[in-house]
Amino acid sequence: MGLMTGKRGIIFGLANDKSIAWGIAQQLRGAGAELAFTYLNEALEKRVRPLAESLDSNIILPCDVQDEEQMVAVFDTLKQQWGQIDFVVHAVAFANREDLKKPFSETRLDGFQLALDVSAYSLISMTRCALPVLKEGGSIVTMTYLGAVRSVPQYNVMGVAKAALEASVRYLAAELGEKGIRVNAVSAGPIKTLAASGISNFKEKLRVAEERAPLGRLVSQNEVGKATLYLVSDLASGVTGEIHYVDGGFSTAAG
Repeated sequence: MGLMTGKRGIIFGLANDKSIAWGIAQQLRGAGAELAFTYLNEALEKRVRPLAESLDSNIILPCDVQDEEQMVAVFDTLKQQWGQIDFVVHAVAFANREDLKKPFSETRLDGFQLALDVSAYSLISMTRCALPVLKEGGSIVTMTYLGAVRSVPQYNVMGVAKAALEASVRYLAAELGEKGIRVNAVSAGPIKTLAASGISNFKEKLRVAEERAPLGRLVSQNEVGKATLYLVSDLASGVTGEIHYVDGGFSTAAG
């Protein structure tokens, strides 16, 4: 019997085996959870489906988080097949590559709206769609980054989006606490992912984080997965509205 045996939930944001979402999925499945997954488009489905199936998932659905009708359809499917779910993992973020390269003051409205919509507002709409099928005592966890609270070079509009995401976590936690639903975020250190490839000088950020972290190393996908496992499990039954840092101590050592 694992920590998550008998628990069911869905992961949004798996793109490939380098994704933070993949580390989370492996940890949750290893603890006994039954998982569902979404993919953005046909190109990503070719990567996501084999990974999901390797973890015994048979619910793999299309979903663009900017399209609430698709989101509703995802949770309708979960209701039909499972009745209720225990957790939702939101590992979704996006900003135009050019908005991560040029000076922040040159961010245009359309790029700003896109980053905030995909990276922050989607948590709100996802929560709204999930509530009819999320059990009392359920958990919602999202992924954030240090750029939400500090100015990180070339993180730009994504830092603003992550700040909005973290504020949303606190407001959702305050609202949903009376329903027994917890909402938290994991702030991961820099990890080589598909999304991170769009950030300029990312290798330099990895080097600095490794040098300054008290642990003297970068964290892994699986370590982020373990933190997420804790937050969605009953071990964290009294934890909500928290930003849980998993970055080798870099956030406290960065100054």
